[in-house]
Amino acid sequence: MSIITIEKATIADAEKLTEIKKRTFDEEAKKWLPNQDSVIDYNIQPPGYASIEMTKYMIRELDYFKVLNDKEVVGGIIVTISGKTYGRIDRIFVDPNYQGKGIGSKVLNLIEFEFPNVRNWDLETSSRQINNHYFYEKMGYRTTYETEDEYAYLKRIDSSSEKENLVENKNISSVQYENCDMAKMECYRVNLEGSSYSNSNLMNIHISNCNLSHSKFQNINLRNSLYADLNLSNSEMVLVTLGGVSFIDTNLGEESKPISFERCDLEGSKISNSNLRNVVIQKSDMTGMKIDNIPVEELLEAYYQLNKK
Repeated sequence: MSIITIEKATIADAEKLTEIKKRTFDEEAKKWLPNQDSVIDYNIQPPGYASIEMTKYMIRELDYFKVLNDKEVVGGIIVTISGKTYGRIDRIFVDPNYQGKGIGSKVLNLIEFEFPNVRNWDLETSSRQINNHYFYEKMGYRTTYETEDEYAYLKRIDSSSEKENLVENKNISSVQYENCDMAKMECYRVNLEGSSYSNSNLMNIHISNCNLSHSKFQNINLRNSLYADLNLSNSEMVLVTLGGVSFIDTNLGEESKPISFERCDLEGSKISNSNLRNVVIQKSDMTGMKIDNIPVEELLEAYYQLNKK
């Protein structure tokens, strides 16, 4: 009888895990998205699911476990743990050749055992994947909302030892807090719309799976922060210091609206392995700028000389 276990994934596992993940989600798409060209469902084919670089990012920054059938890697589970007691199932996948053997159930039980202090587990799945609904409900998850495209699930695990400092189901809107020590505070499924934080120490906070659309961040120290797996479409950055910032595996989204840089100091910046089709550079100092190690000044001079003839 085979034994199912989970182990923390390493960068060396990235290629194998990406291969299994791609095969798994592509099979799901064939099953639930017969018209793949006209329907996009990010719960069935998550952004970056076929990217080795996305897998490496998740291994580095999230809790990424490989699923082992005896010693063979047959799947993975990726979770985000916020604070001490809140967990999110970001991805769970099992090689199609090993599905139907109860591996998914064992993996969810193993991940709960791995994080015994987590009191709330949530996840989203496609409304189209009917078998997932039965599976999660069997595992003790209950729907928190349903839309035409997506179902959200939550599993609450009672733990009396964690309830001493719990404030739950209270309306504390419009309350003002001044000079309060709120270090290591945890907020889960909390409505903070329209809230204001000023002159406060928010160092080392962890914000995950939250809606921050239409927000303003002004006069903020964000040095050495991580911004990953974000949707910043149509955002505006003004008077921002970006020294040492890296943009990796970044795209322009579904609408492909271009980025605009105006009056920006980008001296010494590097762009590599990127799609720069139709990029326009105007009225800019390009001293020392190189393309494929060829000075742009020399390219322009050669172009102008050619056009004089």
